[in-house]
Amino acid sequence: MIQVAIAGSSDQTPLGEAERKAREFARALPTDVIILTGGRGGIMKIVAEEFTKRGGIVVGILPYSDQGNEFNTIRIKTGLNPVERSGILIESADVLVVLGGGVGTMIEALMAYNLGVPMIVVTGTGYASDRLEELAKDGYFDHKKIVKIIFTDDPREAAKLAVEIGGRRNEADNV
Repeated sequence: MIQVAIAGSSDQTPLGEAERKAREFARALPTDVIILTGGRGGIMKIVAEEFTKRGGIVVGILPYSDQGNEFNTIRIKTGLNPVERSGILIESADVLVVLGGGVGTMIEALMAYNLGVPMIVVTGTGYASDRLEELAKDGYFDHKKIVKIIFTDDPREAAKLAVEIGGRRNEADNV
């Protein structure tokens, strides 16, 4: 199964446009993939709620011994701080989708890039992560050109691309 990680704000009341796009993304993603999140509130909880309502599986990769949100199908309590936990999230992903957030979300995006994990960034969320596109003017975060980053303001397109890109990576890893 394709494992789609999402990175997004843990704000208890996310910005309106980010929330709308997160819901739309979760509704557009087919339920035969597995969603990986940081397992907490905000955008992570919104995506988990929308996806599990449709019968999808959400794995919350939690920091410390946190319980996480009630929509996690599976909870993995890592005992690690949030940044260390992000390493597990990213390493386990076939593709990362950035749905709007601040420093934690951007750390996960940079981590994914550095580890060669394909990435789609949903823009127009109102969060600082929208500015990642400025950093990747040629589609890459730096001169190493590790993995080309896809930017879109359409969450439905992001879901479609996540399945396509994640599927290719998943197949390559299983050869």
